[in-house]
Amino acid sequence: MLYLPSATPKYALMEITCNEFTNGEITVTFAPRKCIYAEKCAKGLSNVFRMTVIPWINLEGSNSKEIIKQIRKCPSGALDFCRLDQN
Repeated sequence: MLYLPSATPKYALMEITCNEFTNGEITVTFAPRKCIYAEKCAKGLSNVFRMTVIPWINLEGSNSKEIIKQIRKCPSGALDFCRLDQN
């Protein structure tokens, strides 16, 4: 179990958890130090990018096409993806 003081900011929690997520079709990576506005992603696709839950990225919350569409809107480039079905 991971213990962090209650005063630890949410972004610090993002840094110590796994920052690579996959759903079998795509793999999404998150670079927390590059992130300047995580709320934009959370508002754009709240079932996937969840600000109050860790892990904050849940790829089961939408289809890959919608997730990619939102990642491309990331203002800082902190989110990236690669397709696993490169046939």
